[in-house]
Amino acid sequence: MFQRIGGLAAILAAATYLVGFWFYFTIIEPARYGSSQIDPVQHVAFLVENQQLMHLWNLVIFIVNAILMVVISVALYHRIKSGSEELAQTATAFGLIWAGLILASGMVANISLEAIVKLSTTDLEEAATLWRALSTVEAGLGGGNEITGGMWILLVSWAAQWAKAIPSAINMLGIAIGAAGVATMAPALTEAATVFGLGFILWFILVGLALLFGRVQKDSREAGQ
Repeated sequence: MFQRIGGLAAILAAATYLVGFWFYFTIIEPARYGSSQIDPVQHVAFLVENQQLMHLWNLVIFIVNAILMVVISVALYHRIKSGSEELAQTATAFGLIWAGLILASGMVANISLEAIVKLSTTDLEEAATLWRALSTVEAGLGGGNEITGGMWILLVSWAAQWAKAIPSAINMLGIAIGAAGVATMAPALTEAATVFGLGFILWFILVGLALLFGRVQKDSREAGQ
């Protein structure tokens, strides 16, 4: 039953990515929010003007996504542990760490949003300085690289392939996407984050379908009953 719930969570996680990309390309990117070529004061003005939308965006792409990630990680653990429980445990650890980092990013993003907007009413320059500092913290937690997420999907896909718990084509896709995420640790390969993000949407959908409609894996206690 929980694997079915995990499948639904994976589909919803893909939806959070789609919402995030839609919001980014229709609202954030046209305003060049976050660009180092734009005066931080302009970024603060953008936050003031779009406070509610940014709060909602942070809620969807960070908070909701992190909650779903916990469910997916546990569901996949039970799916893949028959091949190598140690590998499944290691993969799940990365998944839960990543969920924690995503959640922390969302909490920092929304708390800093409120603080920056409030400070901007009395000292715009100080608000700009605060924006610069907190945006760096937020990026370091969840947006600056994709190492943790890359390790999770790489190990999960490897364990799933070993256990023959998910179709091989999905596992090969996951390994490729995971490698792209891990590659973002190299400054010259940061653009691989785009491949990682877009590929993750497809992977989440495919894994979600596999969990929803594939053969449910039973643990040893259930099998012995």
